[in-house]
Amino acid sequence: PDRMMATFSVVPSPKVSDTVVEPYNATLSVHQLVEHSDETFCIDNEALYDICMRTLKLSQPSYGDLNHLVSAVMSGVTTSLRFPGQLNSDLRKLAVNMVPFPRLHFFMVGFAPLTSRGGQSYRQVSVPELTQQMFDPKNMMAASDFRNGRYLTCSALFRGKISMKEVEDQMRNIQSKNQSYFVEWIPNNVQTALCSVPPRGLKMSSTFVGNSTSIQELFKRVGDQFTAMFRRKAFLHWYTGEG
Repeated sequence: PDRMMATFSVVPSPKVSDTVVEPYNATLSVHQLVEHSDETFCIDNEALYDICMRTLKLSQPSYGDLNHLVSAVMSGVTTSLRFPGQLNSDLRKLAVNMVPFPRLHFFMVGFAPLTSRGGQSYRQVSVPELTQQMFDPKNMMAASDFRNGRYLTCSALFRGKISMKEVEDQMRNIQSKNQSYFVEWIPNNVQTALCSVPPRGLKMSSTFVGNSTSIQELFKRVGDQFTAMFRRKAFLHWYTGEG
């Protein structure tokens, strides 16, 4: 009970699929995640492919490229456990700030600036650019558009030599601009953390974690695929055979 359980879960996507029974596996595991995990960061292969192709202009993204994106987010989320910072947050603090109801702990994640595996970004990024990029739906690593829902809470973890005031101003700015995308019954629902150690090869970066109602698109998609297969009893013998 005193352990935080955080999972990074890859949600199957219709366009990018390895195994036929992905909808079954996802549905069966979501049941466990809802009950037992404290925070689940949802990652979606389709969104990762889109980022690789659109933003990073890779014609044939490999799994290495996808994993590179995921690793950026993972290291961003766990930064404050590993490095000292002015405003540190750990998984527990994240959960306290992000989860209004215990079962609603499925987060969308994003990262800025996006760079491809070999390349470094040579342009200077500024805090306003980072915030703009990280709230951009194209940067989300789950294929659901936050504009179709509303944010319950979100968290921004900045890394690098950044002034706290600048971050606070930007966050206030974003909140007032996108007021309609935040629920009004949770005041101050954007949490920020700041760590002074930037990731290798970058001057500054930011990781975004959002708890948005639009995550339901993801589950709805899996649910629809599940229903379509289950109705025909497709591939069920694999599961019944295993007990």
